[in-house]
Amino acid sequence: MKLKQLTITFLTFCVAAFSGMKAAEAASFSVIADGLYNAGGLSFGPDGNLYVTEAGTGGNGACVPPASGQGDSLCYGTSGAVSRIENGKTERILTGLPSLALPDGTGAGGPRDIQFDATGKPYVLIGYGANPTFRDRNLGYTDLGKIIAPDFNTNSWASVADLANYELANNPDGGDFGSNPLGFVIDGNKLVAVDAGANDLLSVNTGGRNLRVIVAFPQDILTNPIFPPSGTPSNEPAQVPSQGEEVRSHATQAVPSSVAKGLDGAYYISQFTGFPFPEGGAKIYRVGADGLPTVFADGFTQLTDLEFDTEGNLYALQYANQSAWKGDFDGSVIKIATDGTRTTLMSGNGLESPSALTIGTDGAVYVTNRSDRPGLGQVIRIENTKSIPEPSSAFGVFAIAALGVAWLHKKTIPKPLRDKVVALK
Repeated sequence: MKLKQLTITFLTFCVAAFSGMKAAEAASFSVIADGLYNAGGLSFGPDGNLYVTEAGTGGNGACVPPASGQGDSLCYGTSGAVSRIENGKTERILTGLPSLALPDGTGAGGPRDIQFDATGKPYVLIGYGANPTFRDRNLGYTDLGKIIAPDFNTNSWASVADLANYELANNPDGGDFGSNPLGFVIDGNKLVAVDAGANDLLSVNTGGRNLRVIVAFPQDILTNPIFPPSGTPSNEPAQVPSQGEEVRSHATQAVPSSVAKGLDGAYYISQFTGFPFPEGGAKIYRVGADGLPTVFADGFTQLTDLEFDTEGNLYALQYANQSAWKGDFDGSVIKIATDGTRTTLMSGNGLESPSALTIGTDGAVYVTNRSDRPGLGQVIRIENTKSIPEPSSAFGVFAIAALGVAWLHKKTIPKPLRDKVVALK
């Protein structure tokens, strides 16, 4: 689960940081939706339209302490929403969803992901981002930290599964209590979700039965970590070494940020590293039928989403290309071919703090952009994605050969606190 220091950031993160990587041909993009409030996951519905979640900006309701234990409280409101993008127009079709955020509307927990099952029925994942002990005690009954089944026609929904309460009752990784579900996939009659705050992968029947943990992820030990200069504003000031202090190893809790399913039946999970957010330190895990996580690919920085296309290529989204504390929010989309070849489809050039992606039937990549900026969030369509293969990463990538993968849509991830970092645990 998390060390107290464990933080999930929506901050500056870098993907092209691994050794030997060079810039790809410049891709272009068009903005197909803007003015979004903490945009999260997106998915195409059975009607062919694109649906995107908005975590909202909290409200003036009751509050809970932030996960890091420092800074302003997160306060409740009903500003969360799901929007539909149809024929160039954006319309909020589900409103009044729970939202939890800082006073300035950042650091929001609320609607994080949306998926449709084989019958076209929608499910929405609601984030939280704090200790689940305080949810019901401070806020009363809300659907924060749950999966819900909405009815767009009546602007209503039913609760399906309470992931935050599962963390409170079971605490699978044995660390501090925390819950912030960020992304999920639908696998037959199962909903498979990652909870970044709880640091685990969960499964529940679409009817809400048999909620269980599949795996809890281990903490990382960093060797010769690079910290921000002493005195740099941070959500984790106690972890910044004093001037002249040498730190050769540092325990940090990276957290799962999204999940995709391969045709081999395994789940692939992206990793969002904890403080001090090492560049090239994020991994993609594979979890097979045995429930054991193995490293599928590494050498990334602050991953927020994964998506397979119909040909089995894996797309990885980096929230930023540098360590969070550096303040540069240029992100990247990286394609991992079935033979393991990596290609950067887009890096920077307007791609900033992205949180989620999906692949359209037109083969284009759709991304929620500026996801940590309330009112300034976008959905963009990346074009001209034929780019230059990257040299092999020094960090390694395991070939996807013979994998084949189902086209599953996914997810999102967090927003920055005042210093642009959200502590997940």
